[in-house]
Amino acid sequence: MGALFLLAFVVYIPGNALTGAAADQTRTSAGALLMLVNSVAVAGIGVLMFPVLKRRHELSAHAYLVSRVVEAVMLAVGIVFLLLLVPLARDASISPSLADVLRQGNLYAYQIAMVSLGLGGLLFCRVLFRARLVPGFMAVWGAVGYAVFAVGAILEILGYGVGMALSVPGGLFEVGLGVLLAAKGFPAESEEEAQALPVVPG
Repeated sequence: MGALFLLAFVVYIPGNALTGAAADQTRTSAGALLMLVNSVAVAGIGVLMFPVLKRRHELSAHAYLVSRVVEAVMLAVGIVFLLLLVPLARDASISPSLADVLRQGNLYAYQIAMVSLGLGGLLFCRVLFRARLVPGFMAVWGAVGYAVFAVGAILEILGYGVGMALSVPGGLFEVGLGVLLAAKGFPAESEEEAQALPVVPG
């Protein structure tokens, strides 16, 4: 899980940078592939985290899984919009306004994905805090970061260009969590603790 958190961060940034060259099919395609790896990684995070969260809070486990899948799907939809810019850039007869529509489609798909991540992340951090799966300050940091993340994405959808700045706390939390999980994992449970641990349905 730690490796997937870090992989998602590592591949999306250069992938997004490469897709900025819409007229260059090779660079755009390479960037799109990197961003698709990110989509697979975030979906994988939700799948692998599900049994860990379900043992502590079943509703939060399902909500987090759904939020990660929605994020992955919406990011993939945004990638399709970016790939469509390649043939448009080569056809002078196509109206520039259509390219603008595709760019806006990618932007909205990304922001919807981030709203989903932010909301699901709040429940995720609540379980991390209550079950003491990570240090308390880190769970609080994550909750604040995800809340700010969701607010920033919503403001972007409404037309206020603040989403990038507000994504920093949540992004740093995911990097920090990825490093922590890759280095130490979650605290181990004894057999007695595992048997005594209640499963909360909601």
